[in-house]
Amino acid sequence: MALVMFDTHQFIQTLQASGFEQKQAEAVSSAFRQAQEQVELVTKHDLKELELTLKGEMQEIKGEIQSMRTEIQAAEYRMTIKLGAMMVVAVSAMATLVKVL
Repeated sequence: MALVMFDTHQFIQTLQASGFEQKQAEAVSSAFRQAQEQVELVTKHDLKELELTLKGEMQEIKGEIQSMRTEIQAAEYRMTIKLGAMMVVAVSAMATLVKVL
């Protein structure tokens, strides 16, 4: 998490110069500081790290997709061979039946 430097003393002086009383300026400064502490800022380094992580994950997914395509092609090839074998058996059976009958 990135920290943003905040000069509370200067902030209070600025508020007092614009008409705030000491207590009011300190209260506003304190509230602003608390709100600022609750915010998580994203730095360029954080974004670059995320980008590299996502690129790595995308490469893994591409590899998995390519592997799946290869498996599907192999299954398609096996099914084609099996279908061809079934066709040969069916034609042979029909030819045998025609000769017998």
